[in-house]
Amino acid sequence: MLGYFSAFFYFKMDNTQMETFSSETTPKSEIDNRIKNFQNKMRENGIEASLIIQNVDLFYFTGTIQQAHLFVPSEGEPILMATKDLDRAKSESPLDRVIFLKSSKDIPSLLKENGYDFPKKLGMELDVIPVNLFFGYQKLFKDTQFLDVSPWVRSIRAVKSLYEIDKIKRAAHLADEVFELVNGYLKTGITEVEFAGKIEAEARKRGHQGIVRMRMWGGELFYGHIMAGPSAAVPSFLASPTGGTGVSPAIAQSAGFKTIVPNEPVLVDYAFVHDGYISDQTRIFCMGSIPSQLHHAHHIMLELQEYIKKIALPGVTGAEIYDLAVDFVREHKVEKYFMGSGNRRIRFIGHGVGLELDEYPFLAKGQQMMLAEGMTLALEPKLIYPGKGVVGIENTHLVTQNGLEQFGKFKEDIILLGHD
Repeated sequence: MLGYFSAFFYFKMDNTQMETFSSETTPKSEIDNRIKNFQNKMRENGIEASLIIQNVDLFYFTGTIQQAHLFVPSEGEPILMATKDLDRAKSESPLDRVIFLKSSKDIPSLLKENGYDFPKKLGMELDVIPVNLFFGYQKLFKDTQFLDVSPWVRSIRAVKSLYEIDKIKRAAHLADEVFELVNGYLKTGITEVEFAGKIEAEARKRGHQGIVRMRMWGGELFYGHIMAGPSAAVPSFLASPTGGTGVSPAIAQSAGFKTIVPNEPVLVDYAFVHDGYISDQTRIFCMGSIPSQLHHAHHIMLELQEYIKKIALPGVTGAEIYDLAVDFVREHKVEKYFMGSGNRRIRFIGHGVGLELDEYPFLAKGQQMMLAEGMTLALEPKLIYPGKGVVGIENTHLVTQNGLEQFGKFKEDIILLGHD
């Protein structure tokens, strides 16, 4: 039922609380520019208005993630109709028009009362809206044609402002700090999940929000992947080259109860999220010495990263970069292990990052979106050796006219540690 939960758990806040909520708000200039870009897209495609409801898109266009509906006309001022919580929405969003919405059933009348025309063509995020919810909006907007604006929203979000780039750089710096602490926690006999908990606690102390958001239906991630030796090469349902056993079939990925032992690669593939913005980084650690095959393979991935950083220029498509990467690993005779093994291979080498982990662009087979200056992406060349482990690298980068600018600074060779 639309708006069912709006009557529950409402609470009041005093002025002190409101000031706390407002301390990290998105600048009005950012929100205004994002709305302007979106309105330009709507006008170009003949859509009179859009209704935004997905959490991350709401945050991007309004600065708040409160339960709300954002109505954006192709011309004029947007209106945010907040259900829970109106006071927080007003405090967090720089939009001028923020009003209370008791139930989504009231949207048509509220729009009329506030001077908005009833749209004949209405854009919505049809890539993520549940079908039953969509049916409800069809009943509300009778005789209205619904169109999917998700590709436009995602393409706008793909190119980051200086404000957003600064957030992602900060996330990468905090990830580097966490990597520096691995030596203090990685000990012989510790389980993957205990080790993961210690690293996650350090990230949390530094402001990691805990949630790593993904747009893909069914996509889930808790901080990232920490696995050791053979367990890192166990495949999972996630669209990722690494998998892991997890703590049970109910999660089926990342850290499990395997005991970490010397002389095996330990994969730390974690996303740090700062003020909503993601930096995705991977480093390989080992207590003792690493098998020569894996050490050599790791250096091939470092070479591939440097190669892609030079060729990933504005105007180059994701497909072109992926195909060149495949040529590179074939020349180095490691294609058998590139981004998976056998029919479990993932056919990409990188993905956009921002407020979500799987943003545009995708450096993947067949992807024709061109890179543009200001895009941020995680480049993750990895080799998966069943029964042995995973090697490779991942860093978050900015697309510039001269190639990729890397954010993470932590050392990239396999970090060899002593063991008890």
